[in-house]
Amino acid sequence: MKVISHPATPLDPSSFEKISEDRVISGTPASAHKILYSSASEELFSGIYACTVGKWRVSYTEDEFCTLTTGHVRMTSESGDVQEFKAPDSFMIPSGFSGTWEAVTPVQKFFVIYEKKKG
Repeated sequence: MKVISHPATPLDPSSFEKISEDRVISGTPASAHKILYSSASEELFSGIYACTVGKWRVSYTEDEFCTLTTGHVRMTSESGDVQEFKAPDSFMIPSGFSGTWEAVTPVQKFFVIYEKKKG
C-alpha cells in the first residue's frame, strides 16, 4: 500500500474553480478536489475536497461519507430539514439527497464516494 497524500493536506488555491452560477444561491463560492484513490471498477473513490464560503444547490447520485478536516457546513434538504457539521464531524450524504450545501466558513473534507455504475 502506498499513501498518496494525507487527507488534511491543503489543496492548492490556484486549483479552485467557481461553482456554476445557475447553482449558486449566495456568495461567490469556489471549490477544488483531488482524488487520492479510485477502485479498479471506478465505483469507489476517495479524496480531498475544499470550498470557499457560499451556498449552492446540490443533488447527489452517489453515496458519500465525509469527515470535515476544517470548517463549518450547513446542509438543507428540499423538505427543509437542516443539519450542521463542524470539523472534525463525520457524516453520510445518501444517494438521492437534493437540497443546498452552505459553507458557513471555508471548508475542507476527506471523502469516500460509492456510485454504482449504470448498466
